[in-house]
Amino acid sequence: MLLFLLLCLLLLLLLLPPLAMLRQQQPQDARVSWLASLQYRVAWRALFWAAAWQQQRLEQSTLHVGRSQEQALSWCLQRAQGPCCPLRASTDLSDFRNHLPLTKASQVQEEESGGQLPPPTSKQYHGEASLQATLLGLAALNNAYPEVLAPGGTARVTPTSPWPSPLPWPWHALGHVSPRGAKDPGALLLAALRSPGLRALEAGTAVELLDVFLGLEANGEELAEAIAAGNPGAPLPRRAAELREALQQGPRGLALRLWPKLQVVVTLDAGGQAEAVAALEALWCQGLAFFSPAYAASGGLVGLNLWPEQPRGLYLLPPGAPFTELLPVKEGAQEEAASTVLLAEAQEGKEYELVLTDHTSLSRCRLGDVVRVVGTHNQCPVVRFIYRLGQTLSVRGEDIGEDMFSEALSRAVGQWPGAKLLDHGCVENSILDSSKGSAPHYEVFVELRGLRNLSEENRDKLDRCLQEASPHYKSLRFRGSVGPARVHLVGQGAFRALRAALAACPSSPFPPEMPRVLRHRHLAQLLQKRVVS
Repeated sequence: MLLFLLLCLLLLLLLLPPLAMLRQQQPQDARVSWLASLQYRVAWRALFWAAAWQQQRLEQSTLHVGRSQEQALSWCLQRAQGPCCPLRASTDLSDFRNHLPLTKASQVQEEESGGQLPPPTSKQYHGEASLQATLLGLAALNNAYPEVLAPGGTARVTPTSPWPSPLPWPWHALGHVSPRGAKDPGALLLAALRSPGLRALEAGTAVELLDVFLGLEANGEELAEAIAAGNPGAPLPRRAAELREALQQGPRGLALRLWPKLQVVVTLDAGGQAEAVAALEALWCQGLAFFSPAYAASGGLVGLNLWPEQPRGLYLLPPGAPFTELLPVKEGAQEEAASTVLLAEAQEGKEYELVLTDHTSLSRCRLGDVVRVVGTHNQCPVVRFIYRLGQTLSVRGEDIGEDMFSEALSRAVGQWPGAKLLDHGCVENSILDSSKGSAPHYEVFVELRGLRNLSEENRDKLDRCLQEASPHYKSLRFRGSVGPARVHLVGQGAFRALRAALAACPSSPFPPEMPRVLRHRHLAQLLQKRVVS
């Protein structure tokens, strides 16, 4: 920290003489802009050097991944909280695995235990790893889109941020038009709407951004009046008229109509977000790139995104703390999987469940997040997140995974004329006691755009798509052991209410993760009460 402060002071001293000369030549009313320019230059230089230092550290650690993981394990053991740990003086992997058996940290177990078994890292993402992800993400974003960090180029529209770590002074001066420290969603959205020159739009997650655009459509006139009344001496009445005109043209391409210079949308990637990203890309954010600086799994930040220009969803698994292991996933045998492997031992094309160990709990937690290795960066695997084991549907042992169900639902919705899927949630019928003498089945709740009623023919298409995706499910359906999936259309705002309920629950992983399979009756009933067809 002392080195960092000295570096900032040195940069400030280097910048002050030429800027002071400029200040003497400027009139009194230009001094505020002079100070803002100084702050921006200091922030930019500090970001450049800090990101370069973090990049160098990352390169070194990924070149010597075995040594880096040994150091990460040693760090976790030496800082373990609670009773004295006999492993603190040893980093032998065999002893480590023998003394600390694998445990699970799924959402269901966490909620049922009343929060007594949390995942190994906090969802607040504090620590050096989150700062590294933020600095490297900002540098990568600037390399791909050089003007987004310019003054007034970025706005955040949700209380949560996509950046894992809050940046201290002097980085507050970079780009943002959002009120510093603001938590009111309305104030954040108004600040963004008043700034037509935005080049980047930030939101905590894609599902939160989806809620922002749905709310913008629902409350557009109220927002336009607030903009017009905000400052009568400025050209804001014209901006209010632009907002009304943009909304009248519908959702498709709305973001670019509101902000013609917009280039990229920044959200934090996590489980259950792909559906919202697809809806945003097809409608409100059509024509825009999406970037996530990191991947937030069940146990915290586990992947870094160093390539904004590459196809979305590629992340580097870094070798630092928390200590990361990979558990091979065998089809149909996740419960009896083999022993874990280290990052350098991962094989391209294979799927693994993530296992994290951190000093806060000193437990080897199986996160339930499954990744597929698609490449390497130096000696570390580059992965794509596939699905979450805790989001599996099974009423007769059929095990319909999150990825399989989402693909089947997407194919079914594609056969519903004019429909665009915005959100969905699933419930095993026993949660709602909805059998009424019928065979066990799934209750599926969907929120759509472009379709107000579901015919029985359209409802049946999901069950047919599930049978095509899973021979086991098809066999159970043929024998009558499993009933057809029942599809319900919910009204607008149903999933926004669900997310509000999840956010109010201390043990919930939302944000950033969005559950797709609901295990608690009160959450399922929340959607059931909002069924419109």
